[in-house]
Amino acid sequence: MQDLLPLPPVDPAERLRARGAVHRPDGRFEPYARVWEHDGWDLPEEERLLRTEVTVERPRTVITRNQSPDLGFDRSINPYRGCEHGCIYCYARPSHAYLGLSPGLDFETRIVARPEAPAVLARELRRKGYQVAPIAIGTNTDPYQPVEAKMGVMRGLLEVLSAFGHPLSITTRGAGILRDIDILADMAARGLVQVGVSLTTLDAELARKMEPRAPAPQMRIRMIRELARAGVPVRVMAAPMIPGLTDHELEAVLTEARRAGARAASFIPLRLPHEVADLFEDWLRRHLPDRAERVLHAVAALRGGRLNDPRFGSRMTGEGVEADLLAQRFRVSCRRLGFERPLPPLECSRFAPPPEAGAQLSLF
Repeated sequence: MQDLLPLPPVDPAERLRARGAVHRPDGRFEPYARVWEHDGWDLPEEERLLRTEVTVERPRTVITRNQSPDLGFDRSINPYRGCEHGCIYCYARPSHAYLGLSPGLDFETRIVARPEAPAVLARELRRKGYQVAPIAIGTNTDPYQPVEAKMGVMRGLLEVLSAFGHPLSITTRGAGILRDIDILADMAARGLVQVGVSLTTLDAELARKMEPRAPAPQMRIRMIRELARAGVPVRVMAAPMIPGLTDHELEAVLTEARRAGARAASFIPLRLPHEVADLFEDWLRRHLPDRAERVLHAVAALRGGRLNDPRFGSRMTGEGVEADLLAQRFRVSCRRLGFERPLPPLECSRFAPPPEAGAQLSLF
């Protein structure tokens, strides 16, 4: 692992409130590097609070396909690009580089919404030859980040999927999911939905620094409880587990989730693809300087001496003695808590496109 890099400067004219990153490192596709430098004049700068900007994208398609052997689904939908939750470790941050934006502050302050996604989805599901299989939502950015309260894109997608009898899985840490518990309960009764709730730590102070605009840990426990009471199958996702920082909480996280009603569990060790590695190191050195080197070395111990290992088969599990010990602790806890079985498979046989408005109904 390389020596720690100098901390990059922060624009003094920007006032940040509850943000994970503090600057805008250039994306890996940018031909030029932008560096903020002091101009040498000691003149007072007019501070401005950095607010979230939302732009609209009109997609031609919304179902994204993948063939990754590490993923348990072959199709997904992203209602939003970028995520205001601002989790500093988020593996989706590098996706903002494809938009010509920074995986740093831009990822959590320049959000792209797709309000026409429900209508586009309905057209895609009606296409001749469409083969039904569970759709995953929330695998890149959170569908229940704060902007959803205003835009309602996820609500619209749920209404379409429910009307079509289409199965889906949701991954989230956003409390906004409780707004949609009416649709989710109905879909769950038909075997069409399951939810994974991400719970990284039970330490509210740490979560506030690390996941600045995501719900507090106890709110996520409440989300599990209310979803479970409504009959929605819930899996707790102890992810990411951060060596040297949160991995000691693995058993406690699983226990609290089980008490709340979670029926299954999973975990993934921290992975730091592309620009995320430098962003996470910068965050450690600003918030936990006395632990930064220890945490980074612990992460590297699970990744063959590097901060990230992109290889299929190991990127989701890590490798080596430390990774094996973490996996063993997870298995032991799952046996103790009754998490040994996965959630039941989703029902695909109920898929049936509803009649279009104005369409003539069949007599037979």
